[in-house]
Amino acid sequence: MRSLPTRRIAAVALAAATSVVVLACPAFAHVTVNPGSAEQGGYTAVDFRVPNESDTAGTVKLEINLPLDHPLASVRTLPLPGWTTTVEKSKLDKPIKVHGSDVNEAISKITWTADAGIKIAPGQFQEFRVSLGPLPTDTDTLTFKALQSYDNGDVVRWIDEAKDGQPEPAKPAPVLKLTKATGGDDHGVTAAPAAADSHGMGGGSTSSEASGSTAKSSDSTARVLGVVGIVVGVIGAAFGILGLRRKDGSAAS
Repeated sequence: MRSLPTRRIAAVALAAATSVVVLACPAFAHVTVNPGSAEQGGYTAVDFRVPNESDTAGTVKLEINLPLDHPLASVRTLPLPGWTTTVEKSKLDKPIKVHGSDVNEAISKITWTADAGIKIAPGQFQEFRVSLGPLPTDTDTLTFKALQSYDNGDVVRWIDEAKDGQPEPAKPAPVLKLTKATGGDDHGVTAAPAAADSHGMGGGSTSSEASGSTAKSSDSTARVLGVVGIVVGVIGAAFGILGLRRKDGSAAS
């Protein structure tokens, strides 16, 4: 009779451990912008991190749509070996001023296409680096709708926008949060990175801006190890209780 409560405790512990894993894993499955925030008015370099979710197919194309309601005058991509980058420009309904000059068009889409024999294989991810700016000062988010294409013809549309008070959508669009500027010049605009000139738009970069990738990878590893540690701790506690119950039962007999 003593074994029933013990089994229930062990079952609850295992269920809790499973829940931790289930809740933690989806955070690594989405197409995301990293880092996830930047200062308004300045320039930044971000990675669009693309995990391969398929067990049988490889990712061979990524399309990122840039918001034209808050156009970015300077957009530069960092060359990625094995991938061909193309950009599309759109005429703006209303010109924007950048460094005293009118800008009448902006890049509206960036597409990375894998060369022959190249893909993001199952169990892998890839980062696509972009320099952006000046970031708008009249919004606190920029949404980049993304399309991820696989070599079996499947296309995953990461275009759903999150709404306040609602659960996260199944296929959320990558979002860059914008914070109030804390430094820079009198206009609140930080210096443009080497990848972006004063005029703004282009498809290539001569700056090696990928130094933050190792730190981001380490951060992801640390989070995974943290989740594993929690799971192991919960399971260990369950079996510890099970052992004590058995010991008490033996002593009582």
